[in-house]
Amino acid sequence: MKNLNISLCMVMTVVLVGLGGSVASGFNYGDALDKSLMFFEAQRSGKLPMQEQRIKWRADSGLKDGIQQGVELVGGYYDAGDHVKFGLPMAYSVTMLAWGAIEFSKEMTDLNQIGHTLRAIKWGTDYFVKAHTQPNVLWGQVGDGVSDHYCWERAEDMTTSRTAYKIDEQHPGSDLAGETAAALAAAAIAFRTYNSSYSNLLLVHAKQLFTFADRYRGLYDESISCAHQFYASSGYSDELLWAAAWLHRATGDEYYLKYVVDNAVYMGGTGLAVKEFSWDNKYAGVQTLLSKVLLEGKAGPYASTLKQYQAKADYFSCACLQKNDGYNVQKTPGGLLYLHDWNNMQYASSAAFLLAVYSNYLSAAKAQLNCPEGQIQPQELLNFVKSQADYILGKNPEDMSYLVGYGPKYPIHVHHRGASIASVFSLHSEVGCTQGFDAWYNRIQPNPNVIYGGLVGGPDRNDDYSDDRSNYEQTEPTISGSAPLVGIFAKLQSSYGNIGSYHNESPLPQRKNPSTAYLSKELTHKTPQGAPVEFLHSISSSWTVGTTTYYRHKVIIKNTSVKPVSDLKLVIENLSGSVWGLSPTGEKNTYELPQWLKVLNPGSECIFVYVQGGPQAKILIQSFH
Repeated sequence: MKNLNISLCMVMTVVLVGLGGSVASGFNYGDALDKSLMFFEAQRSGKLPMQEQRIKWRADSGLKDGIQQGVELVGGYYDAGDHVKFGLPMAYSVTMLAWGAIEFSKEMTDLNQIGHTLRAIKWGTDYFVKAHTQPNVLWGQVGDGVSDHYCWERAEDMTTSRTAYKIDEQHPGSDLAGETAAALAAAAIAFRTYNSSYSNLLLVHAKQLFTFADRYRGLYDESISCAHQFYASSGYSDELLWAAAWLHRATGDEYYLKYVVDNAVYMGGTGLAVKEFSWDNKYAGVQTLLSKVLLEGKAGPYASTLKQYQAKADYFSCACLQKNDGYNVQKTPGGLLYLHDWNNMQYASSAAFLLAVYSNYLSAAKAQLNCPEGQIQPQELLNFVKSQADYILGKNPEDMSYLVGYGPKYPIHVHHRGASIASVFSLHSEVGCTQGFDAWYNRIQPNPNVIYGGLVGGPDRNDDYSDDRSNYEQTEPTISGSAPLVGIFAKLQSSYGNIGSYHNESPLPQRKNPSTAYLSKELTHKTPQGAPVEFLHSISSSWTVGTTTYYRHKVIIKNTSVKPVSDLKLVIENLSGSVWGLSPTGEKNTYELPQWLKVLNPGSECIFVYVQGGPQAKILIQSFH
């Protein structure tokens, strides 16, 4: 990613119970989106970028990953409440993040969240590039699930095995290599307008991995056998089609489109009608992705086969909407899609994401969904997506938000090692492997750290949920569960929410052609004519305590001149709350830039934040050089 020409005057996290939750017009999907992205920061392995790291109870971990095998595998994401880096679900999660950034780019930009989203993607793709050490070698796992699960300790204290496992020509893994190729191809599209050289690098690796996956076929969990107990693969044909479909979209190369057409029957693309979309089963994703080609009139000589793909995409959507002539996805009495007893929420979020994408495709083509029980308008698909999102956020029989940290009531005994043990910054002594069970796992008290944005496994088929740390089937969050939510919440906030009511800070990567549209939701303070800086003011969140509503104000200070600005002093009038990101001077109501940022270069920006009730403060320039 290109360097951001923005200096953060402050690094802070305001933790307020009930900051998200319902608003008068429904749910604050923008807040839910922001928290979903924070979960990926909590799951980071490796050397943490502290200036942009919002989860302050985490620290560096896994800094020697791969060293035993002579490779550098620092980085990537921990899978769930443990500390194994499982390649297959990690790659799927990155694919979902990237797909969301592609389909809902405008929505994320309007919400000022595209920066955080691309950073979440890049944390994964940087790791995949490292792990792809040779054209036909991919390191697919770090850590062992069995030994890891014997311990309850923080990532920063890890004493468990960090053995790394790979696939190669003699030990193939077409599913793992194919999914990683798909993730890199999708990410290449997401980054294209922000960092073309990085996008091209990702495409090089994606193409090589697809060739490797196709030429040396086999199941990855037969080569990395310790993954089988945790993420067993049902096959690799769907991943081969999935990777080819993404490479066609990323490159426009007809070779990849011809691949999915020529292998449509043999690999099940047009023959299998499915009711699940997940880290293991990509068929519905392939079918939906290829429907876009047909709907855009770009099928050419492949139209007849692509129509068969679309028919199966329709089957999936109709089954979710309960319009499939009895062949439907099961739902709980409260209305949640229910596919598996173990961590069902991740399957519901993936399905909802796919319907949101398909709604976009149909709407753009002015087409309808044809179900056995009638024609469905694209808006009806989106309404169903909203019903699933609303269930997740609290509109359910338990009145519980299953997105941790969102709303007034959410799981507080989450099955997550780092969240359940005091941070290394407050408890400096090491928490041993078994000591963690005695001192922390079995505690009845809530987790000391909030794992914002983690989507827990969720309720059972009867909408019942037990918030018990040992109930890992229901209380453990996963990256594959939260990844689809990013795109879903961006779309729903755009369609159903008031974007002006939520404008969370998330500095944008530099575009080749910056647009003033990014500032459309911000207010510019009037500055004296000839002043070298301008102030861009926005409200990033609000909450009510009693009868008073408090607002979190974000102010961007931008140097609009052609010369550096130093010794900038500001007077802030009508301020009743606290300020973060500026240093007070000895004069009343007068502030200056922090000690480490004395000079603001041309075009540069910095940010400060203040919280108060009532109207916004008035910001004036006292002096500068």
